[in-house]
Parts: sequence; structure tokens; C-alpha cells
Amino acid sequence: MSLINPPKPQPGDRVAIVSPAAGLPGLFPLPYELGLNRLKNDFGLDPVEYPATRKMGSTPRERADDLHAAFADPTIKAVIATIGGDDQITVLPHLDAELIIANPKPFFGHSDNTNLLVWLANRGIVGFSGGSVMVQFGRPGAMHPASADSLRAALFTPGEYQLTESTAYGDKDSPWEDPATFDVEPVLEPSGGWIWHQPDRVVQGRSWGGNLEILSWLMMADREINSPEHYDGRVLFFETSEEMPSATEVYRILRNMGERGLLRRFPAVLVGRAKAWFFTNQHTDRATHTAEQRAAVIKAFSEYAPDTMIVFDVDLGHTDPQIVMPVGGTVKVDGPGRTITVTY
Repeated sequence: MSLINPPKPQPGDRVAIVSPAAGLPGLFPLPYELGLNRLKNDFGLDPVEYPATRKMGSTPRERADDLHAAFADPTIKAVIATIGGDDQITVLPHLDAELIIANPKPFFGHSDNTNLLVWLANRGIVGFSGGSVMVQFGRPGAMHPASADSLRAALFTPGEYQLTESTAYGDKDSPWEDPATFDVEPVLEPSGGWIWHQPDRVVQGRSWGGNLEILSWLMMADREINSPEHYDGRVLFFETSEEMPSATEVYRILRNMGERGLLRRFPAVLVGRAKAWFFTNQHTDRATHTAEQRAAVIKAFSEYAPDTMIVFDVDLGHTDPQIVMPVGGTVKVDGPGRTITVTY
């Protein structure tokens, strides 16, 4: 399948703001409005809100209608999700593939937006995992410089972008309903950088992946997952959400992907930092949780794809900072050089 790299927006352009996963801006307007202001004032874009953007409980058809309107409007130059959720998979059957393919736009979003990103990639349209309005743009205090730099590159600048290791990261959130939350930046803690497993080669291929739980749901529903040979030579990336699946669950998901014949197709894998804190689970030991999850990943690949090169703790998921990953675009993983380069 030939790739479609949608044209980039330019400062001053209109961009669609949609909630294809959940209308959480209606419940938490503070990070949403902050994100909109930064899109306007810091990035020079003109955000355009759609009917279901702030509507909790909107139907899958309503959310699909917003996407169709955004993609069909020639004045809209990019489509940006507000946040994730847990039922975007129900929107996919309502999507008009002919309309969207005829009007490709860069789409940004993470978490539950993995559904739409995989759907777009299967139709040849490169999308971008990352950059939700309420999370990265609406970060308290200030946008993280690494997130902002990655988002600027992905939004405005075609070409290669070399990822950098962060020296500190965070995964603890403060209440979005409290105005005081947005007066200070989140607390970050020292990080050890990337962890390389079998960095003995250079791999370049088209990327595929997203949130691991969402990928597992797509497989269970038998939607948007192609035959194993479709993924030959691709670079897999995945991360886990604030629901903090156990190491056992991570292993089982990967094991089942291995049984499906998928894991051995990927010569390189990028694994995001594991989130280890949420309001409903504040007492997980971070070091234990992340170490056990890494061990689960290595166990699965040792059984199904023992030659695969893996890079852990890449900032591509639910932790802070977050870099943008193309879905369907080119990624180069240089093991001997210890570098990761994406093409936006």
C-alpha cells in the first residue's frame, strides 16, 4: 500500500478539535481551555470545535460525524483529539473510508485514539500518536519542552526527527477540577534513559502500534489487524495506560500476539515507560512495576521472536514528557549508535 503523508498545517491554519473517544472537555474545562489557548497563542493555530467535542455520552455516530465534517472541510488542515477514552472502537464501523482517504489530514491523539490511528494506517494515511489537547497541550504550568518540540516538528516540519532521552519524567497527576493544579508544573523524578536489549543492528521500517490494551481489544474484536506477513519488517511500538495492567497481563497480550504469528514479524520494538500511578491506584511501587513489565516483554519476545531488538523507556506513552510517534511512517532504530529517528 502506498503511503499518504498528509500536508502539514502552517501557523494561522484552522485545525479541528474533536473527541472521538470521550467528551471529557465537558467535565474538565480547565485543561481543555488551557490546551486551546496554547494551540492559539504558542502554536499560532486556529482551533475549531465540533458538536460532540464537549459532550459526554455522545453516540459513536455523532463522533464519526464530527470526524467526517473535519476531514471533509478543505479549510481544516489537521485534526487533533482532546483526550482518550475506552470505546472508540465502536466509532470505527461508522467511518466513511472513501471520504477520509479523499481528504487526508494529519491526525493527532494517543491512548484510545490508537483505534483511529491504526484505522488510518491501514488505509495508507500516516497519523501521529501523541499530542492530545487536554494532556500535552493542557499540561499544568507549562508544556514540557520535549513534548512541545516534538509536537512542533510533527505538526509543521516534514522530515527526520531524532528522539532524545529524557533525564526526568513523571506520571503523577493532580485534580483537573482544581484551578490550583494549573499554577505549577508536574513533579518529575530522575530517569535512567533508554534501556537497550540486543542493540546489535540497524532497523528501518514503517511503524505500527500504540496503546497495548487498545491493540489487544482490536485483536479481540478482529478489527483492523491484518495477516501477519503485513507487518514484516515493521517497527512495533507500544505502551500501557493509567489502568496499569499487570506484568502477567502484558505477557499474555504479547504471548497471544506471538501465537497469532505477529511478534516475529517485528525486527525492532520500542516500549514506552510504564505508568505506575493513578488516582485509583496510588500505591504501586514504580521500580517493581516497571521492572516486572520489562521482564514480561522480554519473556514474550524470547519465546516468539528471540532476535528482536527492544528499546525500553521511550517517552511515547502516558508518562510525561511525551514524544510524538508516527503510525505508518518511517522509524530508524540504530542499535550500535543508540539512536532512534522518526520521520514526521
